[in-house]
Amino acid sequence: MWVRLPKHTLSVAFRKGHTLRLLTLALLLIVPFGTSAEVLSGRVVRVVDGDTVYVLDAAKTQHKVRLAGIDAPERGQPFGTKSKERMAEFVAGKEVEVRWDKEDRWGRVVGTVWVASPDCRRMVCPKTLDAGLALITSGLAWHFKRYAHEQTEEERLRYAFAEEEARARKVGLWRDPDPAPPWEWRRR
Repeated sequence: MWVRLPKHTLSVAFRKGHTLRLLTLALLLIVPFGTSAEVLSGRVVRVVDGDTVYVLDAAKTQHKVRLAGIDAPERGQPFGTKSKERMAEFVAGKEVEVRWDKEDRWGRVVGTVWVASPDCRRMVCPKTLDAGLALITSGLAWHFKRYAHEQTEEERLRYAFAEEEARARKVGLWRDPDPAPPWEWRRR
């Protein structure tokens, strides 16, 4: 989006020595509004568990990625192995796009992992499957509500709805009458 400023605005700014204000205005006009996510593209080379994977980029750099918006059972926790296996079905060895805008305190990229749908039979398929949302839908992860404020409203609603649907269908870990959330499991 371009904004046209009257000619006198620029000349007055220069005459009065308002260089800093002018530069700030210019940056505001150039930089897009809102937060824009970075995109990390690469191949998933390792699935650590249901919510952590390693992505190898084109420069052969490995990035540890924590899937945003979900918390999956830990290793040793009931459904931990199933959660990891399902995530591997979705992403292991596949090209993904990670849309992210933060790193956590352990230096992991935190983002949404997008992969081509397993139904796609073309040579090049668009990345339309949100792996974290798919894991929640499978009943093998929780919507991590503690960090829901970092999601867009649309993501929050989709993830919350997917968890409620999985609970209602009693799929995956929701077969257990009282599954222990990973954040409680880690505290023990």
